[in-house]
Amino acid sequence: MSVRVRTQVVGAAAVALGVLAAPASSASAPAADGAHRGHRATQRAMDRAVAAGVPGVTGRAVTAHGEWAGTSGVGDLRERTPRGPRDRYRVGSVTKTFVATVLLQLQAEGRLRLDDTVGSWLPGLVRGNGHDGDRITVRQLLNHTSGVFDYLADPVFQRHYATPEFLEHRYDTRPPEHWVRVAMRHRPQFRPGTGWGYSNTNYLLAGMVVERVTGHPYGDEVRRRIIEPLHLRATSLPGTRHTLDGPASRAYSKLSAGPGGPTYDVTELNPSEAGAAGEMISDSADLNRFYSALLRGRLLPARELAEMRTTVPATGRGPGVRYGLGLMRTKLSCGTTVWGHHGALQGSVTESLTTNDGGHSLSVNFNGDWAGGPAGVVEAEFCGSARAGGAANSPSGT
Repeated sequence: MSVRVRTQVVGAAAVALGVLAAPASSASAPAADGAHRGHRATQRAMDRAVAAGVPGVTGRAVTAHGEWAGTSGVGDLRERTPRGPRDRYRVGSVTKTFVATVLLQLQAEGRLRLDDTVGSWLPGLVRGNGHDGDRITVRQLLNHTSGVFDYLADPVFQRHYATPEFLEHRYDTRPPEHWVRVAMRHRPQFRPGTGWGYSNTNYLLAGMVVERVTGHPYGDEVRRRIIEPLHLRATSLPGTRHTLDGPASRAYSKLSAGPGGPTYDVTELNPSEAGAAGEMISDSADLNRFYSALLRGRLLPARELAEMRTTVPATGRGPGVRYGLGLMRTKLSCGTTVWGHHGALQGSVTESLTTNDGGHSLSVNFNGDWAGGPAGVVEAEFCGSARAGGAANSPSGT
């Protein structure tokens, strides 16, 4: 049965909800019998996630047998409406793959080189407390080997955006330059090129490089180069817009209170806190189309795609996990290798992955951020069983 959630994204005030998610209930979009049987383990894993505390899950997979969509749980804790297979949601760090793709396209056009220094494009911006943009390359931004401090780790950011104080700051506008300055107040994680450390600041800088090279905001380039050619009709870069357009569920967070704490509706927020590191909105069908097209060479020449897929160890992210240029490679428990990215923003946790040839894709979203990530759903889809483990849990944050 295919179910669409009634769009309900207006209503500015955050509300602490004294209710829990409904018992797991599921619905799937129409699919061929063979395709549906092939996703039973995925549906069970989604149901288990809801039973473990996630309000609702929506996911969509594409294989040689066709397309399958499944849902579980609720999209609105007050109205008890179910999640919908066409829900739009905040994808967080999945945005990074789009930004990296644009920079690789610009390299293919001869407009920059990934081994250019950040200082040559953004002079004087990355400076202070040991940071030196003249010693950091664009490539090192994209594969997180720059050592640049992650602004999400700043104590003030944590207090304003990861605790109930978020309710006072959810509509604040902060340009990327603000967060780069915050990062420059701290020491680097390590010297450029000597380690690996996930940093959202890297992608704020990457978005600024796109603008300096092209003369256009990075979002305009993403729309022109990726969203429009692939007809990604549910995908947008909202800038400072607070709401989600189209079919969407509510998004919920504990805001660091722990699983037993109050549940807050965090659907509305100003995504300038994430910018090029994680502001995008999309749905599962669009994300599958994007990653499949990317891995099949529709967006990049072979040379640039090979560079994107050249990985370094993602230290501390679990066995079988490596990081390329805005693209994560994960080897699952059954030996299958998948490429894609994880994303998390207040109230929304997303995983979007595809196989080496782009022929088998999965995108899944949780509308609650306190009950773990979709690793079990990923294992179920690609391996046929929902095993726990960190291999499918990519970097957190945006």
